Amino acid sequence: MNGLYELPLIFFTVLAQSAVGAWLVFTFVLLGEKNEKSQSYIHKVMFVILAILGLGFIASVMHLGTPVRAFNSLNRVGESMMSNEIASGAVFFGLAGLYWLIAILGKMPAFLGNVWRILTALIGLCFMYMMNQVYHIISVPTWNTVLTSWLFYLTVALGGLALAYALLMPNKQRSYQLNFVPGLFAFAVLCAAVVCIYQGFHLQGIHSAIQNAAALVPDYAVMTAVRLCLLAIASFLLFRARNVGLLWGSVVLTFVAEGIGRALFYGLHMTYGMAIGS
Repeated sequence: MNGLYELPLIFFTVLAQSAVGAWLVFTFVLLGEKNEKSQSYIHKVMFVILAILGLGFIASVMHLGTPVRAFNSLNRVGESMMSNEIASGAVFFGLAGLYWLIAILGKMPAFLGNVWRILTALIGLCFMYMMNQVYHIISVPTWNTVLTSWLFYLTVALGGLALAYALLMPNKQRSYQLNFVPGLFAFAVLCAAVVCIYQGFHLQGIHSAIQNAAALVPDYAVMTAVRLCLLAIASFLLFRARNVGLLWGSVVLTFVAEGIGRALFYGLHMTYGMAIGS
């Protein structure tokens, strides 16, 4: 796959989007969870979300080369989508991490905790919007399309739902129900399949004098089929599995599947200097 040269960005986008998606589910669950032992469990496993987000940011720094470049990229906040992405991501990470620290120490008041989580979730959504907008580049017709938004936001749903379900289901003290998660995940898989099929046809309409955009990813059909099969297996595990190991298997399958989709996405980079849309 041509897109593997952007491996750090693949890790960053997939892991960050999944972490934000999981935070949204955790925020929803904690709004209705009153059992203190259950809340304590949720706050403990919340660290996994922060760890995954942290790994994503480490991958991002690897892409930039040095941490200094990451700080320098903040110089154009408000003017550059990349600067906005990094700034909103840093704020989300900071708020989420500080909330977790206060909550794990048992010092977070219930009302403030609800407000804090919701505010952090909103910042997370802003982070996802900025990340999406980074790739809507006018000179890159293969990226500057609504399909890019669908691909990115579906990863938020798929990765977030799988991760949150694997973390929250083993909680023996829980009073919440997560019956909606497998169904939502399956619906997101269906949407992903529709987007992949539509994108396959859409690529045929973008070409240069010597090359069709579809030629940039000659293995698109095969790798998309592999991706969708992995997501289908992950969906089956979410519906059927009660074993923690199998639930985490669904998370791994989802991450790998979305990594494949993201590699195909980066492999589609083509500028107007090289391509025109018909």
